[in-house]
Amino acid sequence: MLIQPPPTDAAPPNRDIPAHAGAATAAHDRVYRALRTRIMHGELLPGHALTLRGVGKDFEVSMTPAREAVRRLAAEGALTLSASGRVSTPVLSNDRIEELAAIRALLEPELATRALPRAHMALIERLEAVNATIAEVTARGDAAGYIRANLEFHRTLYLRAQAPAMLALAETVWLQLGPTMRLLYDRLRRNEVPRHHRLIVAALKAGDEPGLRLAVRSDVTGGLRMLAT
Repeated sequence: MLIQPPPTDAAPPNRDIPAHAGAATAAHDRVYRALRTRIMHGELLPGHALTLRGVGKDFEVSMTPAREAVRRLAAEGALTLSASGRVSTPVLSNDRIEELAAIRALLEPELATRALPRAHMALIERLEAVNATIAEVTARGDAAGYIRANLEFHRTLYLRAQAPAMLALAETVWLQLGPTMRLLYDRLRRNEVPRHHRLIVAALKAGDEPGLRLAVRSDVTGGLRMLAT
């Protein structure tokens, strides 16, 4: 039995893709995700200047993946690029803080409401454990740890909403607010778990939708609006 050869015009697989393309993409994505986390968790203050050379050195990559990561974060509003090419974390105006607070006030109570029917004891216990972590990092004066744990509290709840597009929007707002949240933490000098976190947990236990919406809205906007005044 004769085996027919493949058509002569069939292109060999992957011949047109440079061998280093996969590695470059992986490097860019790694830098993007790590720098995104730093910004979201308030490890950088508003107006913190970055250079491509510095980003490349920090993450041990060349200028190309550093540049691509910075461009991607700038497109999400996590970094600003000036006409001169200066890269920095955003310094938000009062109007911008008010706008982002309003977005949180719309999105996050809705996410919490959608999560309420799935708020079983395992979720409530997890939220209480995160609150315990918040108490620990607050006692240490760990600002970035506080912001990280605070976002974990909200993300843990909102994941139960099963609304990934809505959660992605909320995370984009968190990203833009990260440096400002660090400034807010330094101003408030937290010394305990936020009162509204306890009210959120109590509302979940009671199945109290109006109470849950109010507690979430108050938690995510109160401090920000104080900062804008």
